[in-house]
Amino acid sequence: MAHDLAALAEELTAMAAADHQASVHANSDDPAEQLAWRRLTARHGDRLREIMDAYGWPTAERVGEDAARAAWLIAQHADRQLDVQRRALQLMERAVEAGAAGVRELAFLRDRTLVNEGRKQIYGTQIAGVKDGAPVPWPCEEPERMDELRAEVGIEPFDVYVATFAAV
Repeated sequence: MAHDLAALAEELTAMAAADHQASVHANSDDPAEQLAWRRLTARHGDRLREIMDAYGWPTAERVGEDAARAAWLIAQHADRQLDVQRRALQLMERAVEAGAAGVRELAFLRDRTLVNEGRKQIYGTQIAGVKDGAPVPWPCEEPERMDELRAEVGIEPFDVYVATFAAV
């Protein structure tokens, strides 16, 4: 089992590295690059589904910090596979309750899943676009409480968060 988990950790981190390298094509003007990105994230989503079925949520305790973060990233980018995102969210919620996963990452995945379901997000982590040079979040359930809710899960205030976009 330990060997399996080591191999799984290696596979997850390799998938995240490929995801990171290809993510520049996510919003490309070139349809072929967009398609390549979609195919990659779909393959990764399919594999994450298999991993979750076999092992549950890949926590840091089981696969290490890097691989656990990689699994979260893959779930985040499974935008066209809501079943994968919903399953990851469910398993990650249990892991957070058990103290085996981070509430901050869970908040990002919850917002991402809600937005992909066409619902309002909670923490304002998902950006809809840019208006007058400023990032604008997808609609939130309680926009007036957004920063308060963000603080509860260890996410910086929205203005600080979006300032990192401008710095890139």
